[in-house]
Amino acid sequence: MWFDSGRVCLDLVATLGPPEGIRDDAELRLWLTGAGLVPDGTPLARADAGWLPPFRDLRADLRTLVRAELAGTAPEDAALGRVNALAAGPPPGLCAVRDEAGHLVRELRGRVDCAALLAAIARDAVELLTDPGDRALLRACEGDGCRRVYLDTSRGHRRRWCSSELCGNRERVARHRRRALAARPG
Repeated sequence: MWFDSGRVCLDLVATLGPPEGIRDDAELRLWLTGAGLVPDGTPLARADAGWLPPFRDLRADLRTLVRAELAGTAPEDAALGRVNALAAGPPPGLCAVRDEAGHLVRELRGRVDCAALLAAIARDAVELLTDPGDRALLRACEGDGCRRVYLDTSRGHRRRWCSSELCGNRERVARHRRRALAARPG
């Protein structure tokens, strides 16, 4: 369910539709852990169905802003205002603690708070959209029907697909089929 786009805000945008959609609070808890917003083992009992609407709203605003950036158009003021308001909130407090083996691990200080997690994602989006270097690496997948967006950190910056294993493989198979059909005697 989790897609690594290179930025947590883009990972949230990737959950917009099937098969990656966040349909319920259980999937939201899985995504929060998979995206690295909360350390493994963090109790997320408070992440209930009431958290879904604000995460979905932020996801829609992020998609609007990222698509505007890719299109080279001005961002929608309302979406930008909502993301900026969330980004101004306090992020989750992290601390380093020792695990049973004595290694330092991340842990959230205090309770897991919906607003703090939204603030962390919104702040990541503000950093992405205001960093010329990262904005230059922003790409939309060229896969047929794919709407994913990612940072192209490949050598030469010629990556075309969100995933070589998924969209890239589909494209290679389709190309092979087209060549095979063209080579058939009429």
